[in-house]
Amino acid sequence: MKNTIQSLAIFCLLFSSFSCSEVAKEQPKQPNIIVILADDLGYGDIKAFNPESKIKTPHIDQLASEGMRFTDAHTPSAVCTPTRYGFMTGRYNWRSTLKSGVLTGNSTALIPDNRTTIASVLKGQGYHTAFIGKWHLGWNWATVDGDSLTADGWGPNDFENIDFAKPVKHTPNDLGFDYAYGHAGSLDMAPYVYVENGKVTAIPDTVTVNTGKYSWWREGPTSPDFDHEKVTPNFFERSIAYIQEQAKEEKPFFLYLALPSPHTPILPPAEWQGKSGLAPFGDFMMMIDDYVGKVNQAIKEAGIADNTLVIFTSDNGGSPAAGLDVMQAAGHFSSYIYRGHKADIFEGGHRVPFIAKWPAKIQAGTTRSETICLTDLMATSAEISGYELKDNEGEDSYSLVSLFDADKKAEQFREATVSHSINGSFAIRQGDWKLIMAKGSGGWSFPKPNDPAEAELPEVQLYNLASDPGETINLQAENPEKVASLKTLLSKYIKEGRSTPGAPQANDKIEGEWKQIGFVEE
Repeated sequence: MKNTIQSLAIFCLLFSSFSCSEVAKEQPKQPNIIVILADDLGYGDIKAFNPESKIKTPHIDQLASEGMRFTDAHTPSAVCTPTRYGFMTGRYNWRSTLKSGVLTGNSTALIPDNRTTIASVLKGQGYHTAFIGKWHLGWNWATVDGDSLTADGWGPNDFENIDFAKPVKHTPNDLGFDYAYGHAGSLDMAPYVYVENGKVTAIPDTVTVNTGKYSWWREGPTSPDFDHEKVTPNFFERSIAYIQEQAKEEKPFFLYLALPSPHTPILPPAEWQGKSGLAPFGDFMMMIDDYVGKVNQAIKEAGIADNTLVIFTSDNGGSPAAGLDVMQAAGHFSSYIYRGHKADIFEGGHRVPFIAKWPAKIQAGTTRSETICLTDLMATSAEISGYELKDNEGEDSYSLVSLFDADKKAEQFREATVSHSINGSFAIRQGDWKLIMAKGSGGWSFPKPNDPAEAELPEVQLYNLASDPGETINLQAENPEKVASLKTLLSKYIKEGRSTPGAPQANDKIEGEWKQIGFVEE
């Protein structure tokens, strides 16, 4: 009897241990997160979002069919640097010291190293974090004489004081990335060097410049390992290698692949030239699409597809420098049905394609129409990783996790969304209504800021995007109460330093700047 009882006890113990281990295995681990951020890619440049697109994008379309399309996704700004700031911090760019415009290739770091970023959140939650691509948020080059750099021009003499042999300070590594490899600004902004974990990979030994219509880049020092045409393929190939390596590890990973394309210089390799039958931009975009397909395939082959969240989106709308007029004449509309383009406060400036694929959580082939913003990826990553944002973190970020369930109706997902143009003009969107705090585009399309055509226009613009997605009929005169309520809400967001619930925060204020960026007095 005693032996029988002992045997039963051992059996129960083994069974209990086996059951517990099985339960543990069934519990899903934190997902890998991959964000692919294209540069100057319009809403209408992807067939999954624009059925009439003249550019073939089968691989990005496949990504959309395997995941969820967000049809009302927006960047916090209509240009590069501020959007990247918003993505990294979950905070609107105009709360930073950059109130308009973008940084250059020799600008100092915009994000303080004590500000929480999407990378630092995930790193703190056990993720391995990597940045590969175009940074465009400034970092601190070492100098020959120890003085600070000033970006006041674009000739090669502007970089004479940089000591490329010394370590770079305040890089992505100081903002939460375990691994960082990329270049400082846009691909048309010198210096043309790669920096890997704070060190220049090769000292510049020449000065290059390109004056082509679409292939142009500014004159500046160039490293021997920096070939403009190969930069985008290089970033994709390094990202694929990173995914393959991290798939072997126990811990989850976060990869931020920041493409410098299809922004100028537009450089499709020989094998892609003429493939689109449209323009060099179309050829370039087809190459990018092919590489996105390779990334998607690498994820599947690594056996991690089910529990990997892949986000594909853009930093702003298409740029006139890509030849939008030429493509429009051929029937391709980069902004689709929306008004304006890159730099503008109109929809074409900041409405972008947005795809989320996560087979374990997102039903394939689904669509969401809620208004979202790239700032929301901060809170999304925090919720996924089990981190609770503090009051001074992600002040303008709402988690998208609830929206990933296609069968669940999101109640009051976000109160309102603020957009920003290159000259610092504001727009606020709530429901179907969009209020623009400017007479014209606030950017590069007609009517431009200070254009004589603006003289007779109302001070603000109000559009109902449900009935007028092209922003053709200004309804401000007929709806003074709506104008007033949206002004008040925008003023509240500015004053309180946040648009999410929580304790008021301070904006990074520069003396005299608030009036310039459209601060709304009550």
